Amino acid sequence: MGDGKGGGIGVVLRAPVEARTWREFGYLLSGLPLSTLYFSLAITGLSLGAGLLVTFIGIPVLAGVLAMCRGFGRVERARARALLGADVAGPAPVRAPRRGALSAMGAMLKSGSAWRHVLYSLVHFPWAVFGFVVALVFWAYGWGFLLYPVWFWVFPAFTDQPGLQVFQNDDYSLYLDSPPAIVATSLIGLAFTLTAPWVIRALATVDRVMVGALLGPSRLDTRVTELESDRGVVVDTAAADLRRIERDLHDGAQARLVALAMDLGLAKEKLREDPRAAARMVDEAHGEVKVALRELRDLARGIHPAVLTDRGLDAALSSVASRCAVPVRVAVELPARPAAAIEGIAYFTVSELLQNISKHSGARSASVDVWKSGERLLIQVCDDGRGGAAAGCGSGLAGLTERLDAVDGVLVVDSPADGGTAVTAELPWRP
Repeated sequence: MGDGKGGGIGVVLRAPVEARTWREFGYLLSGLPLSTLYFSLAITGLSLGAGLLVTFIGIPVLAGVLAMCRGFGRVERARARALLGADVAGPAPVRAPRRGALSAMGAMLKSGSAWRHVLYSLVHFPWAVFGFVVALVFWAYGWGFLLYPVWFWVFPAFTDQPGLQVFQNDDYSLYLDSPPAIVATSLIGLAFTLTAPWVIRALATVDRVMVGALLGPSRLDTRVTELESDRGVVVDTAAADLRRIERDLHDGAQARLVALAMDLGLAKEKLREDPRAAARMVDEAHGEVKVALRELRDLARGIHPAVLTDRGLDAALSSVASRCAVPVRVAVELPARPAAAIEGIAYFTVSELLQNISKHSGARSASVDVWKSGERLLIQVCDDGRGGAAAGCGSGLAGLTERLDAVDGVLVVDSPADGGTAVTAELPWRP
């Protein structure tokens, strides 16, 4: 308890001299002249452009104002990055559907991010005035009163006043010239000085929010970027699956069928000369056919198991669990079947997790639970193995995380080093 209190007092005492406080104070001070410039140019340009809309000239004027405000946004993002530590990404560039000045102006006028930059130039000005005044008052009065014992001598030395005057009427004047008054003034300054950093940080927090909300990419832009990334993951996964299927066919069933065709050709040639040898070769070929069929069934099951299509997750997961190296309890409680794509992802997620348990966990038992919560499909696979699993880069769990993320899914791994692993997957009920 004592350490916590001491640490809290230390944070308060250090705050006035920390670099962060001075950077944020500098941000608030520099914000007023810049915001005054932004506001003046933006309001002038908008008024001029709106007034000239009765002619064609108003359109390029408004487009120019929007482009100018986007330039202001670049300055503000750089200032926020340098002084506030807020790394706000820029919005997507304005792309015209066709070449030409008219198309470019139309695209700028339709750009939501450009209008948000204009809004920032207008609404930030009154906030910058407020932040400038509040920060400067707290900072100046705090340090000025705190250091008053050092500089109060200026009044009797250079003026006919014994100290700082705080009150005066016709009959009475109050000066801060006595030792108790000087000490009290310094203590008030100390209170202001210790409070000022937190006031400044609160004001800077509002600026961070304003810069991120109005000068950063919109939710739509962010969502488009996420979908493009997810699409790339899906394409890469599909390509990897196709390569795996091609490799399995080439190295497995295809090679066996080629060898089988050669063996049957040799058996046919020996049928008249040595029927027993031919029969033995046919019998070996029959065994190879069974192996090839088993490999083809396993390959087909890896592409999309028929039991999943015909009977759903309960039966499909029970089938996967029966092939696991450890006993697996399966509990599927679903009111209906989810979308086919989600059902397939759930199946392959559990299948890969059970393979990891068989190969790496050293577990004695495992369990698979599947249920619906709201509009989400939840899957939890647990084992009592050695633990220590992590969804790090390059691991199988990392690949699963990417696959689930492609459909707005989530994978959470809880695997303490002292044993046991619980992997929870959350998928949308409908993609």
